[in-house]
Amino acid sequence: MASASCMAAQSCVPMDSPAINRLFRRLATHRFCQPPHYAATAVSTVSAQQVRSRSSASTPTTYSKPRAPERKPKTTSESSWQQRTDHFPLDKAEEFKRYPTVTADALRGRRERPRRVKMLMPDFIEDSLYNPHYGYFSKNVTIFNPGEPFQFNGIPDEPEFNRMLGERYTQFEDKLDEQEYREDRQLWHTPTELFRPYYGEAIARYMVANYKLSLFPYHDLVIYELGAGNGTLMLNILDYIRTTDPEVYARTKFRIIEVSSTLANLQNHHLNATAASRGHADKVEIINKSVFDWDVYVPTHCFFLAMEVFDNFAHDIIRYDPFTEEAMQGSVLIDAEGDFYEFYQRNLDPVAARFLRVRDAACQDRAYTHPLRGPKALRHLRHRMPMAPNLTLPEYIPTRLMQFFSTLSTYFPNHRLITSDFHSLPQATPGFNAPVVQTRYQRRTVLVRTPLVQQGYFDILFPTDFGVMEDIYRALTGRLTKVMTHGDFFERWAYTEDTTMKSGENALVGWYKNASVLVTV
Repeated sequence: MASASCMAAQSCVPMDSPAINRLFRRLATHRFCQPPHYAATAVSTVSAQQVRSRSSASTPTTYSKPRAPERKPKTTSESSWQQRTDHFPLDKAEEFKRYPTVTADALRGRRERPRRVKMLMPDFIEDSLYNPHYGYFSKNVTIFNPGEPFQFNGIPDEPEFNRMLGERYTQFEDKLDEQEYREDRQLWHTPTELFRPYYGEAIARYMVANYKLSLFPYHDLVIYELGAGNGTLMLNILDYIRTTDPEVYARTKFRIIEVSSTLANLQNHHLNATAASRGHADKVEIINKSVFDWDVYVPTHCFFLAMEVFDNFAHDIIRYDPFTEEAMQGSVLIDAEGDFYEFYQRNLDPVAARFLRVRDAACQDRAYTHPLRGPKALRHLRHRMPMAPNLTLPEYIPTRLMQFFSTLSTYFPNHRLITSDFHSLPQATPGFNAPVVQTRYQRRTVLVRTPLVQQGYFDILFPTDFGVMEDIYRALTGRLTKVMTHGDFFERWAYTEDTTMKSGENALVGWYKNASVLVTV
């Protein structure tokens, strides 16, 4: 949901492994002065460039014990493997057998982070990001508001825009520090906020044009937005329609689906903040629930906005046996000390198994990156080397995204999806379709190398393979789609003269080169 550029206001900091380990422990207690005991050994790589203005980070915490040469791993479907790495921690196989399996849904009522449990990777990620009591989006996020919209026509060039943006970041956080000083404040921005109101106006222009082409005057203009942040996109869209097309505005209804109670309250506050925004109140409904809990059938034609939300959908982690090519699904064990360990099982749960089946069927004619691509002989040779991993690099599969498409197909049969997200992210953790994991400490971004981090203090964001996503969306919904770059979409639907600087550079079109847009046609 934020820029892929590193800004002066949020520089990135190199930190050694002990510093990262201290950060993991003390973020939860806000005690930053005493180094705690941390059982697991891990190598931490910290980025020199901020991936996007959300901040978060981690270290690859795949843990294992070396196998004795004379012992072979179990090959039954019940066996659980610890992935072998360069680390030699204590064997946790007995705990894995003993500890109960929990889900993110079961942890929603918990106010403390769990210990002595195991869960599938998507449950761990979802609990880390969305738990109502300690989740990242529930408690620890502040969305940057630059104040007055930038007057791009008066800005000399892009370096000056970056300087102004960094200055406003500093001013914004200084004001927050006057109210409450926090070393671990998670602050990030979205394109909606940076390019207000032009970003929202472009999306409104696209929807109104398509609405008038095929639905007006027989149907209302019904808009759903998933994960609305500050509510700025909603207000910019409604302002534009009210000003430019009162007849369409009279038929407009806007509904937000927001999982975070904090953000839902913030959206309601901004809706009622001014006389102009209060004028939209009868058009807007804010629904505070997860889209994955949606159970209301909506037969009406509607546009469904999902702008920079797919990157925070939970993913399953899959590794493959390099010789048999069998898929193994990853689980996370949290021990009595709160340390994390990865385990892999041959039995896939129904959701992960379904995703692999759907992808195989939907993407037959599409080449996509995968751990088993490439010469088989080379892979076999590599994994027979001394101390080689016993499984491939991980592949992160977007099982939650598949479930979202199923929700659209089941409950919103006449929807038109409009979505934008990152198709690539720099400095991701090792693996295929792997996430960037980052946090923010003392106004600096820290990136690390694993999603297994202190729950609630790290942003975990994934790139979206738009080719695979498009094929799976079409297979599950039966709808046709079009994919384009972020720049192509906004060059077509924005009034680019509004965001052109004196140098001729255009930040709305030129930024977010690592983002794409998909629309239902």
